[in-house]
Amino acid sequence: QVQVLEAGGGLVQAGGSLRLSCVVSGLTLRTGGAAWFRQAPGKEREFVAAHRRSGASAAYADSVKDRFTIIRDNAKNTVYLQMNSLKPEDTAVYYCAAHPRSLIITAQSMGDSYDYWGQGTQVTVSS
Repeated sequence: QVQVLEAGGGLVQAGGSLRLSCVVSGLTLRTGGAAWFRQAPGKEREFVAAHRRSGASAAYADSVKDRFTIIRDNAKNTVYLQMNSLKPEDTAVYYCAAHPRSLIITAQSMGDSYDYWGQGTQVTVSS
């Protein structure tokens, strides 16, 4: 049984940093893809960052580029999202998603590409 467990959310002031973690069990992350999505109140879920396979370059939404970094640690079967220079508009529930196999470039930002999802972790950025 595959489990995806996020942690690290919280309340932070604008300009601050947070590091989210996502531990995946029951699936070998080394051979698959992983991503972060987020959903703000009243809005649809949106893509944040993805690492479609080991050795590939990461992909980011324009709204977080140069501020967020997705980091894969295959040895720990864990994916991190380092978030710097946080803004109030980054407030959302952040979800980690995983797929057992590598993804093609065009699929990595699409939620339907991922088979397994975590419960989400709340990130609140105050102004």
